[in-house]
Amino acid sequence: MARVVVAGAGAIGASIAYHLALRGADDVVLADVGEVAGGATGKAMGGVRQQFTTEAEVRLAQASVRLFQELGAPLFEQVGYLFLATTEAGLAELEERRGLQAAFGVPVESVDAGSFEGLRVDDVLGATICREDGIADPVGVTRELVRRAASAGVEVREYADALELEAETLVIACGARSAPVAAARGAELPVRPLVRQLADVGPVEGVPSRLPMTIEENGFHFRRVGADALRLAMGEPEARWDGPAAVRDDLVADWRERLAQRYPRAAGAPLRRAWAGFYDMTPDAHPIIGAVAGGVYAACGFSGHGFMQSPAVGDAVAAELVGDSPPFDLTPYRLERFAGAAVFPETLVL
Repeated sequence: MARVVVAGAGAIGASIAYHLALRGADDVVLADVGEVAGGATGKAMGGVRQQFTTEAEVRLAQASVRLFQELGAPLFEQVGYLFLATTEAGLAELEERRGLQAAFGVPVESVDAGSFEGLRVDDVLGATICREDGIADPVGVTRELVRRAASAGVEVREYADALELEAETLVIACGARSAPVAAARGAELPVRPLVRQLADVGPVEGVPSRLPMTIEENGFHFRRVGADALRLAMGEPEARWDGPAAVRDDLVADWRERLAQRYPRAAGAPLRRAWAGFYDMTPDAHPIIGAVAGGVYAACGFSGHGFMQSPAVGDAVAAELVGDSPPFDLTPYRLERFAGAAVFPETLVL
């Protein structure tokens, strides 16, 4: 019987397994019904940011950035996250967020959006950037963590159902699949799949290597991918709960028009690919971390932020599982906070 079986070899599960090994845990199995990073992690935007609006989320992000920095290029590039305001209300909100984040120690600053090559900014009233934020390779990072975990003694089992493996502790870290896995062990998790889609366009000539992740006030955002492509995403006008994970071509067309307006060099760039997957949403869009039943521990419900928060979460979960004090307070993420009726959010910023 394994001491710990981690269900899910995406970014969260891989980080937990890696940090368990770092803390000296033995007899750990990392299992996935598919391959490493074959689920939501493999479909992720790949952004890494500290610019959240609650202290708990900021602390997770700050702790995570340190591991991304250690990995370095090409797995992580600190090109920054650039937020643009195009209305007076948006500008006021941007400034309020900047002050809040600065109070938490995030090095966010006001910036002239016109200093970034290629962006059209005649409608921009203000902008902020955190230059420590950036873009990463979700699959590459996850595979690197799995490689490190395996070299430290973690058993990695692809195409294996964690529910079929005996363990003292089952750690549920399988994203949108987490609720049914937990139900099989007698735990009810308010985690619901929400369809999200992305698209890559290219080639685009002259994409600067330091182009930041750029986020418009309306939530449309894009980043560089490789040498000559851009990746696009945006919250959808109507939430698509529970699937199917299908691409809406009308949304892709709308995004391409938005990109042409904000980044004229990309006007007419052909669509390379579009794909859809799931966010594992909770009612408050924050994760569930902690024991949820006897011998069952959850680390799921990251609501689109799992990859960027995975280093800190893995360290904290591993600490708790081996009986150490976590490096930060996990109380805000306990399942018990959902004692009443669960109401899921209908919109997301990113």
